[in-house]
Amino acid sequence: MANKTLSLSPAHFKSKPSLLVKTAKMQAIAFRYSTGVCGIRLKNTTGFLEILPFQGQQIWKAVVGGRNLTMESPVKEPVPGVDFLKTYGAYLVHCGARRIAAGTPEDPHPLHGELPNASYQKARVMAGKDKKGNFLSVSGEYEYIEFFGDHYLACPTLKWYENETLFEVSMTITNKNKTPMELMYLAHINYKPVDHARIVYSAPCTPEYVRLRETIPSHIKVSESYLSFLKELKNDPAIHHVLKPGMAYDPEAVFYIHYLPDNKGYAHTMQIHPDGTSDYVRHRPEELPCALRWISRTPNHDAIAIIEPATAEADGYVAEKNKGNIRILQGGESFSCTITMGMLDKKTTARMEQMIKENL
Repeated sequence: MANKTLSLSPAHFKSKPSLLVKTAKMQAIAFRYSTGVCGIRLKNTTGFLEILPFQGQQIWKAVVGGRNLTMESPVKEPVPGVDFLKTYGAYLVHCGARRIAAGTPEDPHPLHGELPNASYQKARVMAGKDKKGNFLSVSGEYEYIEFFGDHYLACPTLKWYENETLFEVSMTITNKNKTPMELMYLAHINYKPVDHARIVYSAPCTPEYVRLRETIPSHIKVSESYLSFLKELKNDPAIHHVLKPGMAYDPEAVFYIHYLPDNKGYAHTMQIHPDGTSDYVRHRPEELPCALRWISRTPNHDAIAIIEPATAEADGYVAEKNKGNIRILQGGESFSCTITMGMLDKKTTARMEQMIKENL
């Protein structure tokens, strides 16, 4: 199958769904949410993904292998023109590219930067074939320009093969200025937590490799019971390896994890369900050397980012600069990363868990 690319405009997205691309086993369908936001429903033989081509290139929903992988949020549909927390419910959000996490009095900026809900100037769908097989992809371009400031181009791509329960997400950010640019990037991957699930990953649970974030962002309101729970997690981070009902990650807990790559350079993370299947993420620490785990289980929402691969941790720009975690892109230089995510069946989960244990 020869590669075919369809450039998109808002005119492709009507009140009724319309077929953009169809192959033997895959479809890309254009639609609009009731909020007016443009969406693409990408279907293969295992499920579907919903992508926001012009709003952050977010993956709003992932339904794969017969289950919804996506966090539970009171925000049921994406909303245009509002800040991060007022339209937060996506499976995947690109964060950065100049700042991540919450702003501080020393460095005020939008939560997770400008990328999460950036207005993409270009978007496209491609149907193609490579050595792995037939695929559909969604990609786009967002150009950020600030006079006397930064100028960069962000180009994400989602690629999904026709029979796979895993999909690839890549991001390339290019400094368009002739002068250096500071870079911070984070992939916010939000799964739905499952009671009694186990978290298995490519790092030993020791103080050197797993640390609880003790700083509390200004937008988080806390109680004495929450602070007591954080103390328990700090003393024994392994508590979070099993998602026991009633453990109140309310409003949230964040861990910083130093991953160990395998002999191919990959690190692996799974939420293993009681039925033996798993949610899965694979990344390269060489590309994304920092990693966060975010858990938030409250009466109003339910979410676990089993891993947020990143270039920096989430203590704010000033703290991360002091740690040496700010990446510098020289004039014309690009940063690129690729992350694989989705779900694994029982047999693949068992093999992956054994491989992770053998590499620790």
